[in-house]
Amino acid sequence: MEAETTTYTFGPHKIDRSLVFYSTPLSFAMVNLRPVLPGHVLVCSRREVKRFVDLSADETCDLWLTAKEVCGRLERYHEDGPQAGQRVPHVHIHILPRKSGDFENNDEIYEAINEKEKELKEKLDLDKERKDRTSEEMAREADEYRALFL
Repeated sequence: MEAETTTYTFGPHKIDRSLVFYSTPLSFAMVNLRPVLPGHVLVCSRREVKRFVDLSADETCDLWLTAKEVCGRLERYHEDGPQAGQRVPHVHIHILPRKSGDFENNDEIYEAINEKEKELKEKLDLDKERKDRTSEEMAREADEYRALFL
């Protein structure tokens, strides 16, 4: 883990160190404010860029290697298995290119994504709403995950 003076940001948000459970010189992993399921975390580049294509080659490699490391440990920790429900049993990445005018108002894309999430939620029959967690709850989860990397 990094020195106590290390700061983390996620867009405009300053992230408390207690919420970060894994880091490299170019990437970090933190717990999620509103996880869909246990183990739903974020892996971020240290340098703030708006677009994936703006990452350097080193940052891109490090981000993916960090995601792979975090994924492996959290899958073991949460005993993830075939019940995870992957529809196509082949590793893949979703890419959603944007262009001017694809939505009348730029933020409509989030409404479209939310609508798809709502449909998925109904299919999965999730009873509980995603709610913001307290900093203390998130720090406890980060402590658990941090121990996986010692």
